[in-house]
Amino acid sequence: MKDLAYLNKFFYKYRWKIVPGVIFVIISNYFGILPAQVIREAFDLVKENIDLYRLYDGFERQTLIYQIFGNSLLFFGIVVLVLALLRGIFLFMMRQTLILTSRHIEYDLKNEIYQHYQELDFAFYRRNNTGDLMNRATEDVNQVRNYLGPAIMYAINTVVLSIMIIYAMYNVNAKLATYSLLPIPIISILILFVNKVINRRSERIQRQLSHLSSFVQETFSGIRVIKSYTREKDKMDSFKIESDRYRNINLNLVKVQAIFFPLIIFLVGFSTIITVYIGGLEVNDGNITAGNIAEFIIYVNQLTFPAMSLAWVTSLVQRAAASQKRINEFLNTRSEIKEGESDVKIEGDIRVDNISFTYPDTGIKAIDQVSFHVPVGKTLAIIGKTGSGKSTLANLLLRMYDVDAGEILYDQKNIKAFKTHAVREQIGFVPQQVFLFSDTIARNIAFGLDQVDMPRIEQAAKDAAVYENIVGFEEGFETHLGERGITLSGGQKQRVSIARALVKDPNILIFDDCLSAVDTKTEEEILHNLGRIMQGKTSIIIAHRISTIKNADQILVLDAGRIIERGTHQELLALNGEYSSLYDKQLLES
Repeated sequence: MKDLAYLNKFFYKYRWKIVPGVIFVIISNYFGILPAQVIREAFDLVKENIDLYRLYDGFERQTLIYQIFGNSLLFFGIVVLVLALLRGIFLFMMRQTLILTSRHIEYDLKNEIYQHYQELDFAFYRRNNTGDLMNRATEDVNQVRNYLGPAIMYAINTVVLSIMIIYAMYNVNAKLATYSLLPIPIISILILFVNKVINRRSERIQRQLSHLSSFVQETFSGIRVIKSYTREKDKMDSFKIESDRYRNINLNLVKVQAIFFPLIIFLVGFSTIITVYIGGLEVNDGNITAGNIAEFIIYVNQLTFPAMSLAWVTSLVQRAAASQKRINEFLNTRSEIKEGESDVKIEGDIRVDNISFTYPDTGIKAIDQVSFHVPVGKTLAIIGKTGSGKSTLANLLLRMYDVDAGEILYDQKNIKAFKTHAVREQIGFVPQQVFLFSDTIARNIAFGLDQVDMPRIEQAAKDAAVYENIVGFEEGFETHLGERGITLSGGQKQRVSIARALVKDPNILIFDDCLSAVDTKTEEEILHNLGRIMQGKTSIIIAHRISTIKNADQILVLDAGRIIERGTHQELLALNGEYSSLYDKQLLES
């Protein structure tokens, strides 16, 4: 239960809903055991009246006795019906409190997980796949809800009902009660043994479900590639393997439960046999009446539900514990990036002082002793081969990671002194891998704004040279994009992403190879617009094409995470080095 202890704070939060629920459980069970006592009285009445009826055989009073007997049975029947109705009312109220509370806690827990996910750093998402993240926030939470609602409700119900029944049994006849309850210790030992098996298999089920979810998510994300290479059958075969594995693990748990439940029912049935036998001996000795045997049989059969629900509740608790353990693993994960205190406006002076960075998961050194300075309103361009560290540098400037050595300064203040939210809010960033949400084009462009401002959105679209494309759609800016912007072409997606950065009107702009999918004419139009927009703003442009960066105030050439050349376009050409070689090759290609 140590993993489930995390949920205690929710029990405290909703204590004024849980406490009435427990009271309703007690009341409903009280009305649940009373019918057995009513039936005992009715059974004894039947026996006495039959004997009395025979005694007055041939007398007129026999008719009166028969009438009283019939009315008495009708009365007892009505009492049992009223008790059942009262129990039903309190059972309804019990579910309305305890089950609804579990839904409230499920809502809170999902929100907490989702919020915590967003607070974690970029490295966390590199280590964990999307399917597993989703599974812990959905299927695992659902398993926990089964513990919070049905499991706790039936556990309380089982304990209360068992205590009431056992007390009532011993109150009638201790000997008969002891013999009737003999199988209970066997059930307890059986449950303790099976608990461990259920727990292990529940953990395996959840782990495999995460693998299955990740596989499906990856398949649908890469459906274009799968169809292009006609690998549908191969993926289907792989899915079948994962699905079969999940089925087999589930079947292993079902096999345990298949033996567990019938065995408990058998032990409860055995109690009934013992009750009839020992009860008959006690009646013969004059210690109890025949009605008491009927009463005990009802009690023993009422214990069937607690015994069965105990097995079911045990399974729910074990599965919930396995799920909550997985949830706790992520909830206990903390971002390696420590928040600063400052949230002042950044003017745009950027200084990078001898920074180095190695990816913690792979051990690849992406940045090695890099230094540069970009004054306010100037443009820095970065060029280099694939894998030279350009995108990593952009991520460090956004503080997606913290540098291992050196420091990054904004307006002469260390980036670690700022709140991460404050830094990123003041930077317009266009990533290399464009991501658009399943929403309208207008809302995608306005993603960085608090509200949709159409004049600003339209101007940003014009500056990104995508306005004409958008208005050409039937619904214009209200065109709804498919998942990941699948409605648009690669170049259109890049330009919408540029518009999203421009609409914020930030003091710092970072473009990470964002013009690779546009043609030369469109590139010239965008660069012309950017030249006007970037006046007075600090800009960092990462690119592969020299035509994109040749007008920058300073150009850095990266290779293996190090700066091998720096200067203006003309200065670098004069060096006749890597930059000049790259320029000649691109000139030849064009």
